[in-house]
Amino acid sequence: MNPATGSLLPPSFPSEMLTTILFILRIIVPFSCIAVAARCFTSMRLGKRRKDPVILLEDTAAHRILPVFYWENSIGRSRSSDIVLHDQTVSRSHAVLMRRESGWFVSDTNSKAGTLVNGRKVKERAPVFPGDVINMGATELTLRRVESPEIDPFRPVYRRAASPFSLMWSVFIIQILLAVQVIFAKGNPDFNAALPLGLLMLTEWILYLYSITIRGQVSFELETLAFLLCGIGITLISGVSVKDAFMQLVAIVLGIIFYRMMIWFLGDMDRVTRWRVKIGVLAILMFAGNLLLAKSRNGSKNWISLGPVSIQPSELIKVAFIIVGTSTLDRLQTYKNLTGFIGFSAICMGALFLMKDFGTACIFFMAFIIIAFMRSGSIRTVFLACAVAVFGAFLILKIKPYVAQRFEVWHHVWQHTSDSGYQQVRVLSYSASGGLFGVGAGHGCLENVFASTSDLAFGMMCEELGIILAITVVVILAFLALYARSEATRSRSTLYSIAACAAGGILIFQACLNVFGSTDILPLTGVTLPFISQGGTSMISVWGLLAFLKASDERTYAVRRQRN
Repeated sequence: MNPATGSLLPPSFPSEMLTTILFILRIIVPFSCIAVAARCFTSMRLGKRRKDPVILLEDTAAHRILPVFYWENSIGRSRSSDIVLHDQTVSRSHAVLMRRESGWFVSDTNSKAGTLVNGRKVKERAPVFPGDVINMGATELTLRRVESPEIDPFRPVYRRAASPFSLMWSVFIIQILLAVQVIFAKGNPDFNAALPLGLLMLTEWILYLYSITIRGQVSFELETLAFLLCGIGITLISGVSVKDAFMQLVAIVLGIIFYRMMIWFLGDMDRVTRWRVKIGVLAILMFAGNLLLAKSRNGSKNWISLGPVSIQPSELIKVAFIIVGTSTLDRLQTYKNLTGFIGFSAICMGALFLMKDFGTACIFFMAFIIIAFMRSGSIRTVFLACAVAVFGAFLILKIKPYVAQRFEVWHHVWQHTSDSGYQQVRVLSYSASGGLFGVGAGHGCLENVFASTSDLAFGMMCEELGIILAITVVVILAFLALYARSEATRSRSTLYSIAACAAGGILIFQACLNVFGSTDILPLTGVTLPFISQGGTSMISVWGLLAFLKASDERTYAVRRQRN
């Protein structure tokens, strides 16, 4: 230690050189993040199985072969069916042919003529094997194997996909660069400040070894992106409070455990279907407990204190909401299934209204719109739901005048710099001062403003790490939503398609509320920025949402099928 300065650095090490090195690191980090994100999304796009048929249906009367490309296929006279039968005795939506772990099944979807397998009428679901005959109206279909030895319908294109090890190594290097900035955030080296980030790196490699080496997983892009974002969040929090950074690390570990549990749970679609009602009931009980036990905090009654720990049940219910809203194709349009989800959605929205958590209510409503549209395909249904939402918002503004006060400051924050617009004014001012590459971790002024590491995380990221990195984070979240949309036509089941799109929609909509709210483009709602903002329950929730995207990728379960 230098006795004159109290620094661990040698006297010959000039402070100007340290400043230059840290500035160079702040330039390298955002462009490295862009490179890693580009490699991940390119790899996810390339690592898809070839669109070859998984099984065949032979129409004996018409002397034609009908290729089957998906795990769930609607069969009927309608042009929107996956397999179209030109037979007037067949219903528009007649039956569903689907594959499960135990084999192929056919399910009748309330057709007029019914569905028969080898002459026996199908009541709910009947197994079918190659050579079996399926009768629908006047049409006779025979299930045939794909005989071509050149076709492997479940073979993903791994050759061009990025190596999981190279992706993890890239993120590891970026986080080391972030750790160096945290260590020198206060001038003198403080290695304790970088300890949470170091433990995060260790956690990442443990998950990597478990997923790739033990489980034989072939894809790791989503986990790589999540770790990249979590590392940025830990960096911001460490600059304010190392204790809070440790708490965030614990939340990340719990989120990873929840993520792995969700992947296992979603691996069996029949299991998800069996548990849908129970999970919905549990979610309602959690809302009831929230209303009974929670204390008001910042105007909302959405936190339950359990000793030194506080949890926000509505964050976990986001995952339950998606599970309840999903359905396999054979049950998708049944009246009981649909009305049950609408009733559950109404209960959730009512509970959030009583809790005065209108930001989360907006997120739930967006998820409802996505799920409702994917279930029905009806623009009219979405329009009706939006009309009801607008009417409800009008009533809220009339009944709850304090909510209207938030809208009064909207686009007028500079007229309320010392009261209701205080946070947004500071975000706008300090974000601009950060420039392209930021002032450095721990050197920002926004950290002294209330909720800087949670509701205002985007502004803090702009100030300390630069606008380039902040925009990169938002683009990553946006591309996760686009990835979910692209998977909708490739997933093994409508369950995965609906779940992935709803999860991706929640992630990007929540990010928009956080970013646009803190910058006065939208009213400030107080929601977190996924994977970045401080918040234990929120972190666990976003890892749960990521599991839906992971489950929609066929590569996730491909290795397990090969083992079985």
